[in-house]
Amino acid sequence: MYIQIEFELVIVYVYICLFMSKYNISLWFLLIILYHQLDILCKLINMKISSAEFIKSVVDIKQCPNLNLPEFAFFWRSNVWKSSLINMLTQRKELAKCSKIPWKTKLFNFFVVNNSRVIVDLPWYGYAKSWEKERKWWLDFTQEFLSTRGNLKMTFLLIDGSIPPQKMDIEMIKCFIEEWIKFSIVFTKLDKCNQKERSKNQRLFDEEIKKIWLNSIESFFVDNIHWKWREEILSFIESVL
Repeated sequence: MYIQIEFELVIVYVYICLFMSKYNISLWFLLIILYHQLDILCKLINMKISSAEFIKSVVDIKQCPNLNLPEFAFFWRSNVWKSSLINMLTQRKELAKCSKIPWKTKLFNFFVVNNSRVIVDLPWYGYAKSWEKERKWWLDFTQEFLSTRGNLKMTFLLIDGSIPPQKMDIEMIKCFIEEWIKFSIVFTKLDKCNQKERSKNQRLFDEEIKKIWLNSIESFFVDNIHWKWREEILSFIESVL
């Protein structure tokens, strides 16, 4: 629908340009207007997910695929709809495997979207006794990946927006800032709380962030009712390329 609307706008602008050229309006000005609309149209086309496929899972930085494509990582603490969000973004129900066990994802999973973008599903940064022995390996691997991966354009940090800010989330954000890792925040599960609770949690979170970072952080608000966030995230992905 949005692509059709933008295409119609381009046609309208073409007619406007023809009309303006009749009255000797600068050709450069007309071309700039047309270029702008075509640029918007191209971005909207790229936002449409025509293909999405699993590439591989890895346990070592040396095993990561070298696809020479921009990468976008999704990072999470636990039980914040990470796999579901990836599936909703790509409109593929079973692309990322969902599990009721919070710490099930222990591998770095790579997916190629539209043969032009890579989504990286990272292991969670929570804590489970059953995973205690592997924790050091995971921390080293994750830090190396986020700090040195040349094609990594953005990391989306998923945070449960239905509860007050957690110490572990704030510490992870602080780590991102100190390591100069580009990141955005995705607040999930917002349909699990009412507007009053949501506003309170957001206010508390903002207060915690201001203690460590004065600049604003790009944020998205996700629920399972209103899907406007999907277009916002896809549009943001295109804008950072």
